[in-house]
Amino acid sequence: MKKVSVGMLLFPGFQLLDIAGPRDAFAEVKILSEGECQYEIMTIGSTRSSISSSSGMTVVPDRTIFDPCPNFDTVIVPGGLGIFDVMNDAALSAWLKEQSRSCRRLAAICNGVFALGAAGLLNGKTVSTHWMDAAHLSKSFPRAHVQSDQIYIKDKQLYTTAGVTAGIDLSLVMVEEDFGRPLALGVAKFLIVYLRRSGGQSQFSPLLNMQAERDTDVETVQRYILESLQVPHTLNSIASRVHMSARNLSRVFVRECGVSPMAFLNDARIDAARRILEKTDQSMKEIAAHCGFETPEAMRRAFRRRLQLTPPEYRRRFHSGELWQSDKAVLDGGEED
Repeated sequence: MKKVSVGMLLFPGFQLLDIAGPRDAFAEVKILSEGECQYEIMTIGSTRSSISSSSGMTVVPDRTIFDPCPNFDTVIVPGGLGIFDVMNDAALSAWLKEQSRSCRRLAAICNGVFALGAAGLLNGKTVSTHWMDAAHLSKSFPRAHVQSDQIYIKDKQLYTTAGVTAGIDLSLVMVEEDFGRPLALGVAKFLIVYLRRSGGQSQFSPLLNMQAERDTDVETVQRYILESLQVPHTLNSIASRVHMSARNLSRVFVRECGVSPMAFLNDARIDAARRILEKTDQSMKEIAAHCGFETPEAMRRAFRRRLQLTPPEYRRRFHSGELWQSDKAVLDGGEED
């Protein structure tokens, strides 16, 4: 039997799902492997009493940071509103430093990364967190390299994630690292989640639930679409890339991804446009052409259907810099042409 030990830190005001999600994923490993593989999970409290989560539910930790602890293979720090109250906890920081010297993996979910920063463990590291906390994280720990639009990031021993559901993504990554892809896929299917949301993929990406199996015709089609968004694709032209009929490709694509090839294409164009809106000041006309929309109006309609926002509205919420005057006028005066 192969075992992996996991320590999950608890502190007042922790996010319950940050612990419950990964714990459920890890628990399925033993069931699906029929006992051949398992995680030995221990909760470690920052205090000697029972600990209330941010939702009000109370958890009694197995042990505390003041008690002798085993040498964990993996240590996970959840997020939660209470993280900002424990950042100055010297005992907690000391415990995290000690664990970082002995564990194989040190992970923080959502804003749990602030506890690692307070312990001096982020210097020179590339990290992620929830997009709402990214600026605060950068300001608090300027020696960390914060990627504000990543679901999760692995930097050697250190693993960091975005929001609470990204903790499940992270646990599946760990299962795959520890016990292989087939078992991780089994856990994902049992939990009715997708095995892999690319760590470098945006927290807002509409393609998060459409990843195909590796080395398949569907993956080849997905890669071709993503590399040629400007091409005026048709279902027949896409199918010809993998020497399949349009009907057969649609059937296989829907079975593996849950959407049709043309729906995937539409979402891929939205995703590309979204990233350009966030990071550049290109005009709506330029973005539409670059991403394969026939007109800016076509892009606007696609955004409305998929994200319930127009492209200018999206830019106003998530752009990292100043807007062009033309786009400000659109925002102030209504929809664009």
